[in-house]
Amino acid sequence: MKAMILAAGRGERLRPLTERVPKPMLVVGGEPLIVHQVRWLRRAGIREVVVNLHHLGEQIERRLGNGDDLGVRIRYSREPELLDTGGGIRNALPHLGPGPFVIVNGDVWTNYRFGRLLRIDTGSAHLVLTPTPKHKDKADFHVEPVTDPLRVRRGPSDDLTYCGIAVLHPALFGGSPEGPFPLTDLLFPAAAEGTLGGEIFAGAWIDIGSHDQLKEARRRADGHVPDPPAAK
Repeated sequence: MKAMILAAGRGERLRPLTERVPKPMLVVGGEPLIVHQVRWLRRAGIREVVVNLHHLGEQIERRLGNGDDLGVRIRYSREPELLDTGGGIRNALPHLGPGPFVIVNGDVWTNYRFGRLLRIDTGSAHLVLTPTPKHKDKADFHVEPVTDPLRVRRGPSDDLTYCGIAVLHPALFGGSPEGPFPLTDLLFPAAAEGTLGGEIFAGAWIDIGSHDQLKEARRRADGHVPDPPAAK
């Protein structure tokens, strides 16, 4: 299975840091965040990684190269125009298909065990979800009880946040438009149709979208983060 790291965004809320350094290149635990992410994928058994680039992308490409030093093969999907999450993945599909692939947002710090995803048999998508943290204004999804695998839905009982980690099937992008669009434009209809699967993860997870979250990720990375409990 291949994987994609979404690394093209501008990181507006982390300015002025991200005026000079792309968000995935911010140092956490002594190394750029994206280097940790490639290593997580490598340890999971993934050997082919696609990285999309836009804002200061040359810094990412210069650090990662072709992936040899990290034990993987890295290809780049360059975006002259920022394509958002959905458009960025759609643009990279020629490097990812024809089967399901893993995605991880380039601002995620976690101790999730990515090897779990290699065993997922997904229809359109399988999302990793976590109980909604306090800094989030609202939740994204909930899961239907007593379903195996868990069926992901949206509605008044939403209490879970999408972790920016998933297995996606190229079929999810059938009929999607060219150009920029968010991945949620595809995930929300799939949830309504009952074709979205997922799991609940209760381990360490931080989406580094603010200076406070960057400080927290660095604090956790400098200490010992225990292995996560089993996902439900």
